[in-house]
Amino acid sequence: MKIVNKKKFIRTMSILIILISSLILFAKNTYSKGEIVYKEDYIYSGDTLWSIAKIEMKNNTYFKNKDIREVIDELETINNLNNRDLIEGEKIKIPSYK
Repeated sequence: MKIVNKKKFIRTMSILIILISSLILFAKNTYSKGEIVYKEDYIYSGDTLWSIAKIEMKNNTYFKNKDIREVIDELETINNLNNRDLIEGEKIKIPSYK
């Protein structure tokens, strides 16, 4: 490859380097939701998985845009609940983003 116009070549290469550098610099910002942590909450009288799931869907971004049945299933799986009966005073783990 023969360079005909050195000034034009240097200008073009400089622009390319600046563009690539800025892409790399801004690519470090990820749009992932973050690390998952588990908060513990206690079961109170009258609590059901449905009521807990409903509250968490409103207040917890981890469950954003999920169906309530998915949330209930996930809470059952995380807490190893074989049936949906909750015992008052029992701790329940609830995932959320850090």
